[in-house]
Amino acid sequence: MEHSSQVIFDKNSIEFVTVAAEYCGFVERTRGTDRKTFVDTALKILPLLYLKASLLPACEMIGEDNLEVFVTEEDYEWIRMSIADILGAQDDYLEVFLPDMVYSETPIKKCISEDLADIYQDLKDFIGVFQSGLNVTMNDSLCICKEHFAEFWGQRLVNTMRALHDVKYNSSDDTEESVSKENDDLGWV
Repeated sequence: MEHSSQVIFDKNSIEFVTVAAEYCGFVERTRGTDRKTFVDTALKILPLLYLKASLLPACEMIGEDNLEVFVTEEDYEWIRMSIADILGAQDDYLEVFLPDMVYSETPIKKCISEDLADIYQDLKDFIGVFQSGLNVTMNDSLCICKEHFAEFWGQRLVNTMRALHDVKYNSSDDTEESVSKENDDLGWV
């Protein structure tokens, strides 16, 4: 029991909890956010989330009960749709890191909104259990979240960052807008 307390109150664990909660709050407040603000904020919080997850201390499951789940299908879908509405046609991107890609003759399409909602689901469930204040469930929740990061959402996070980078810097809307603004500034329009 003492080892679990050391793990859950480790500086890196506490910092991860803080960033995970910040990420969840960010995606919960996306409705009505403009695309530029959303993408800029996401591109700042996602690398920090990756860093903090990669620094989590080693831990071992100590409980035997299944942990409570907090995110419902409706919650997940609301988050996904909120993000999809903001990104519009730029929500889709081509996935290149799927094992099935080796056998595919056509690109595999993914959605930024779905990836961010998947990450949200894991983190929100983690935060919900962590807020219980029970050392055993907090420890086990941290272990599961760390495992899911390694096996699932960590790769989605970096893939999504690549797609968001493209939205920010290679978007035809933004390029046309910036060229038009530059032309206005130069008096060409």
